[in-house]
Amino acid sequence: MTKRLVSLCPSTTELIFQLGAGNQLVGITDWCIHPKQGVAAIEKVGGTKNPDVERIARLKPDLVFLNEEENRLEDCEALRAHGLRLHLSFPKTVEASVALIRSVGAAIERTDEAEALAARIESEVLRIARLAKTVPPVRYAYLIWRKPWMVAGGDTYLTDLLGLAGGVNVYADSPERYPAIEPSELRERQPDVLLLCSEPFPFQEKHMTEWRGFPGFEQKAFRLADGEALTWHGSRTLPGLSYAWDLLQGVRSLRG
Repeated sequence: MTKRLVSLCPSTTELIFQLGAGNQLVGITDWCIHPKQGVAAIEKVGGTKNPDVERIARLKPDLVFLNEEENRLEDCEALRAHGLRLHLSFPKTVEASVALIRSVGAAIERTDEAEALAARIESEVLRIARLAKTVPPVRYAYLIWRKPWMVAGGDTYLTDLLGLAGGVNVYADSPERYPAIEPSELRERQPDVLLLCSEPFPFQEKHMTEWRGFPGFEQKAFRLADGEALTWHGSRTLPGLSYAWDLLQGVRSLRG
């Protein structure tokens, strides 16, 4: 029997489509934007932080997909109170993303498709890791927010992804996953490059100019980084590995 699915995590929604079960989705969030044509016809049930639990319950899904970072504990508890079955995930590494793909595949009865994708990612991990051993590491800070300035700490998926490509997060030792920082503090950590992400804050070229106005950053390297490529797990992990490699290679090329 075809399962009725609800996804409250944009990257999981995209993964369900890639595994061939997009037609089983009966509810998704306003932030589920990929694939564009596929998600257009599916009922929207609110945001990742404020889903309409009653509306979801009325859809009578067999399974609701949530992410522990994207979604709130209180919404999980409310969905459980309605007797709904939940699939929870929180991948912080590429390996965990691969495990998620297999888990979702099993949950929606697409194990062959999931295994094929997982195997391709594992092969790419080995390839990128071999390449990374032949080049110098790149020290980086990954900015995710402005006012206040915030960066990604070490306990994050993007840190593991960039690490496979030879990246070293200068905030890997932070006890917080996304600490607020000051430019003077960041300067002392001596990153080779500042990566300004496209989401959740949409950094642009003008923000590089802003940073070059801070003492000690006039000659620093900056790169705009695709937040979806580096932080969306599941479907984006495979292309994300190549993207991470190319991004850091661009920084290495500046060293001559």
